[in-house]
Amino acid sequence: MVRSAPVTGFKISQERAAQACPPLYIDSAAMGGGYNDGKGRKAALARDGQVKGFQSDLRCKGGERRSPPHFVPARGGGEWGKKARQAQQAAIKDEKTKREVDYFWQQQEYCAQGKGNRKGKGYQETAEQLFGAQRENVGIDFDKYDDIPVDLSGQGADEIEGLESFDELWDRFYMHDFLWDNLERCHYRKPTPIQKFALPAALTGKDCMCCAQTGSGKTCAFLLPILSCLDLTQAAGTVGISWGEPSAPKAVVLAPTRELCSQIHLEAKKLSFKSPVRAGEVYGGVDAKPQLLDLARGVDIVTATPGRLTDFIDRGVITMCNVGFLVLDEADRMLDMGFEPQIREIVQKRDMPTCREGRMTLMFSATFPKEIQKLAQAFMRSYIWIGVGRVGGAVDTVEQTFIVTGNRGKPDVLTKVLNTNPTDSTLIFVAMKRTAAWLEGHLTRMGYNAAAIHGDMEQREREQSLSTFKSGKSTFLVATDVAARGLDIPKVSHVINYDLPQNIDSYVHRIGRTGRIGNHGWATSFYVPAHDGQHSNANVVKELVAVLEGAGQDVPEDLKQEAYKQGYQKNKGGKGERWGGRDSRGGNTIRSQGGWSNGKGKGGGKGGKGGGKPKGGSRQGSGADGPSWRREGQATTNGAARDFPGRSKGQGKPREW
Repeated sequence: MVRSAPVTGFKISQERAAQACPPLYIDSAAMGGGYNDGKGRKAALARDGQVKGFQSDLRCKGGERRSPPHFVPARGGGEWGKKARQAQQAAIKDEKTKREVDYFWQQQEYCAQGKGNRKGKGYQETAEQLFGAQRENVGIDFDKYDDIPVDLSGQGADEIEGLESFDELWDRFYMHDFLWDNLERCHYRKPTPIQKFALPAALTGKDCMCCAQTGSGKTCAFLLPILSCLDLTQAAGTVGISWGEPSAPKAVVLAPTRELCSQIHLEAKKLSFKSPVRAGEVYGGVDAKPQLLDLARGVDIVTATPGRLTDFIDRGVITMCNVGFLVLDEADRMLDMGFEPQIREIVQKRDMPTCREGRMTLMFSATFPKEIQKLAQAFMRSYIWIGVGRVGGAVDTVEQTFIVTGNRGKPDVLTKVLNTNPTDSTLIFVAMKRTAAWLEGHLTRMGYNAAAIHGDMEQREREQSLSTFKSGKSTFLVATDVAARGLDIPKVSHVINYDLPQNIDSYVHRIGRTGRIGNHGWATSFYVPAHDGQHSNANVVKELVAVLEGAGQDVPEDLKQEAYKQGYQKNKGGKGERWGGRDSRGGNTIRSQGGWSNGKGKGGGKGGKGGGKPKGGSRQGSGADGPSWRREGQATTNGAARDFPGRSKGQGKPREW
């Protein structure tokens, strides 16, 4: 076999080669089949371009493992050069993955031996650090939520009695002490419509599919039931770490974007403050070591994007075998983004308990089209549908304005709009990443204090842009739809759709960044008429008119004429009925009046000696140990009754994971 000259891309630096190992050579006769290490040893290239054991098997004199080599990028054109680069990149990636996995086990061993700080840096925040910026941000229109009707359907829906205050949680259900204190720190005074019904439904062990307008408190609606049902004696902050086992969280929250993951993780830390419950986050685009460190120290609640979570499961650093709670937040968005294979892999093909084995599944979003509902039924059974108001429509607290303009006239129109209220916190949505980058520079040159966030930015840059906007250092934030879903950016006064989206669901999510939790907001959209050709927004004009009419707002005459040209008929706005927030299963639906419970919830059985008579419809007597509740087909866990000073008597201990 004839050897070729050394390939620059594979050769280790001369200084390191003299101390560590001989340079690597490519076998020119077998470019489709392997590489040569200079001593006649040959290893096959995998079909996907990965080199098995390429670096990790190379050792220094005396058998000691050397540090990874610093590669010079492989050069060369054609198929030969392409395969060389692929092999090099795969080898570097494999070595990096191995180092990260070794880091996880090393940190876990340190913690198990008491050498590391088990609580970790992320769990040492003080109350001021976590809640210091928390303010009473309920708007003047919050009381209007009382007039919003709530639709419930599904088996057992007639037994759900809505909440009128958070105090009722301690009257009707077992709740941990720290939750009361943390609700006070978060300034949660009164439950929103989705919380009034989702909380009692989840606390009685029912799967829920919840549709509610953006900014309506969905995060709290699924975190409170999870935290209330966790067994604190088995929480990560209480029990010791078993070295040699992967991290086994009790609850998993899946979200579509990194920013939403971080937001949910922050809320989980707030609600679990001063408790042994530990929360962690897992998402891509950043260094994996801080996330692996949290997993090594033990977590109870993991907030993750599907891709990175699947990667960690494949590495063996996390297992789903103990998951008792699964939450899909912005579920329709995850499926739209193509995460369905990863979600099915995590939920159905790994070691996660099924819904028949007692796992509770909660799904939340502001839009739930019929097709998504049918797909989601594969993850749930006998679930309760909860639809708040005209789900999928715009919030009533947002005043919507449309400006008809040509595509080339948008920059000038934007300047006029911004000059009207130059100090308002404004979120500007665009369709493309390059438009976001250009518009940020344009606004900066015009003297505006602007930042941008889009998919081509590094995660660190995206977090920095969000931070400057939230803190008020930047008045204007130019964003693609990466910021449209789920993000809770406080005090956004104005949303501008520089480019209207191609579907109405995205429009609803965009303008939902303002007018949150009863605050008043404004949304201005630039509409490009049909005669402008490829830049026209005529494909969504019928749905836009339906949204305006559904929110009780005036429809501009120009927009109405455009809609009529597209075949719009009043009350038949095409997609409007489809995303109106109805249970696709049909059947009887219970509608509460004014957002409250109708007071017709069925009572439970007699309580045991320790707990007294329960008010909810799912509590069951359990003898001398006090009452407990259970999901269908799941064994109960009895617990002694607890009294909460200054409040009501505890009802006993629920099933815990």
